[in-house]
Amino acid sequence: MLTTDPWEADHLHEECGVFGVWGASGAAAVTALGLHALQHRGQEAAGITTFDGQEFRTHRAMGHVAGNFDSDEVIRKLRGDVAIGHNRYSTTGETAVRNVQPLYADLASGGFAVAHNGNISNAMTLKRELVRRGAIFQSTSDTEVIIHLVATSSYRTLLDRFIDALKKVEGAYSLICLTSEGMLACRDPLGIRPLVLGRLGDSYILASETVALDVVGATFLRAVDPGELIIISSKGLRSLRPFTEMRPRPCIFEHVYFSRPDSMVEGASVYQVRKAIGAELARETPVDADMVVPVPDSGTPAAIGYAQESGIPFELGIIRSHYVGRTFIQPGDQIRNLGVKLKHNANRAMITGKRIVLIDDSIVRGTTSLKIVQMLREAGASEIHMRIASPPTRHSCYYGVDTPERSKLLAAQMTVGKMRDFIKADSLAFLSTDGLYRALGEAERNTQAPQFCDACFTGDYPTRLTDQEEVEIPDQLSLLAERVI
Repeated sequence: MLTTDPWEADHLHEECGVFGVWGASGAAAVTALGLHALQHRGQEAAGITTFDGQEFRTHRAMGHVAGNFDSDEVIRKLRGDVAIGHNRYSTTGETAVRNVQPLYADLASGGFAVAHNGNISNAMTLKRELVRRGAIFQSTSDTEVIIHLVATSSYRTLLDRFIDALKKVEGAYSLICLTSEGMLACRDPLGIRPLVLGRLGDSYILASETVALDVVGATFLRAVDPGELIIISSKGLRSLRPFTEMRPRPCIFEHVYFSRPDSMVEGASVYQVRKAIGAELARETPVDADMVVPVPDSGTPAAIGYAQESGIPFELGIIRSHYVGRTFIQPGDQIRNLGVKLKHNANRAMITGKRIVLIDDSIVRGTTSLKIVQMLREAGASEIHMRIASPPTRHSCYYGVDTPERSKLLAAQMTVGKMRDFIKADSLAFLSTDGLYRALGEAERNTQAPQFCDACFTGDYPTRLTDQEEVEIPDQLSLLAERVI
């Protein structure tokens, strides 16, 4: 049978990556390359929508980009010099093809396709009202709410309808939309989710991360500003700022884990920030040890920074196999119990008899950390001191990150001491919140006006969480069904 990889199950996951290209011959092929570069942001499904001036074409499927778009036949069918694409890791909506993006609808103004990175925190509330007014939803994705809001807006032009729709939503979004009139791209007023703009010859490129620009050979122009709306058409590119200006709160976890190390986020090198995080961790929580070992790959840059700052040698004490995906065949209980070693294995020759500083980016449920510590003990490590390159994750994210409910977050249920006992480490320490901010070039966290969205650590959510605040009201159909029964 196919079973979810246990190493992946205990990490936070970004919801998705988005990519768009305007004015490039073979736009679908360019988009597929861009999505390859953003594969880490969503490995559940992928999709591309193109427009050739007459017709919209879409290909969406479960699985990785390579499996869905490595066929010349698929790419040839996606004709046009305009395209948008999406990688999905769901935080809302079931795992099914009907939720794979880009989502497409025929509106009164023409075709409308949308690719969305983020999460709308009042989607259920909006959906109930839209359904009451007669809307018929085809997916369970929060993104479809945007399409219905555009379709039902009382404004005349598509642009005004789009702006009107976004003024009704709460939460986080970076959107790229494809219409018969042009391409629309927008970032939420707080800039929680990232979006960048680039140039490829005479073409414009939009993407979640700069690494996607690098892979397709595009030049980075700038980040899309929080609250900025970009319109690209045959008339060129223009920028609008239709929303009330707010103090930006970009997601701090992009720097800790989500973004690729070779990306630039908010003007900072992700790799350099992660090394700085490791250095801060070494200064805050020193330990007498023989080597620094990362949990690959996400813990590697922080481990390098920790080693350089502490003077303790860096070693690859855990080796990762890159040939195991999120699922693998497990024929029985005995093999299932060994499944964790299919992806990571202790480098026994390096760690036997050694005192180890083990670096990881975060602890979510704690099950993976427990398995890692156990694996290193069995391989002969004499001491294991775990250091986490972020503060304790005590709160769920409602802005597009797949976080377990709070009751399943280890740090929300236990003190650091009890967490140490749970994972069976000799010591456990986390980076402080101020230490994380220092690694990002800030003196400390501004408690009155935080510079980032750090709600997963602090519980300080930058927007209303309407769907969480309200008690869900059963719809009329459910009530009718109860009466019939």
